[in-house]
Amino acid sequence: MRYSHRFVDHTEFPHAAGKAVCVGRNYADHAKELGNEIPTSPLLFMKPGTAMVAMAEPLALPEGLGACHHELEMALLIGQPLSRAAPKESRAAIAGVGLALDLTLRELQDELKKKGQPWERAKAFDGACPLAEFVVFDQALDFSLLTLRLSRNGIVQQQGSCGDMLFSVENLLSEISHSFSLMPGDVVLTGTPAGVGPLSSGDHLLAELGDFLRVETVVR
Repeated sequence: MRYSHRFVDHTEFPHAAGKAVCVGRNYADHAKELGNEIPTSPLLFMKPGTAMVAMAEPLALPEGLGACHHELEMALLIGQPLSRAAPKESRAAIAGVGLALDLTLRELQDELKKKGQPWERAKAFDGACPLAEFVVFDQALDFSLLTLRLSRNGIVQQQGSCGDMLFSVENLLSEISHSFSLMPGDVVLTGTPAGVGPLSSGDHLLAELGDFLRVETVVR
């Protein structure tokens, strides 16, 4: 069944799912835990629409490719075209706020990085972008007050505040729009806090975005 964006009231977003533009190392503690340098400008990569699946459905991990890590992120659903926008203009393009898992084949990613090769095989495989339903965006929302938390089998693995992001939502969207036009149905993943780690078959996950979203799922 093909994935489509939905809101928490179960209404379907009127545009087909597009690409996911992802931001790497947007939380300093996460960059440090993997031994990476803290970036001075956003580190961007993409996942295709074929990577998107519903987070609430059982998650399927690739077999025989090493450890697959969870990376919980706030996701922004784009509702109108955005190209070469100033930061103050970018909020108007947001249609919804939700949660995503940036699933990462860590051992494969490390091999690719050592060879100086792109990460897509470790980041953009089918099912690599589980998405929750979205909350309709309120233009008055203060992103810095939002918190992220991922629990695995009842134990908190990741927890952070969107206020700790190195690059704010407005600056991220502006920066992205100067390289890649964002279109309705696109999603932006805004980075993950520290605490990433491997998933195993049978794991139960609880993902939370402040008081807005609470999503449970299981790893097949």
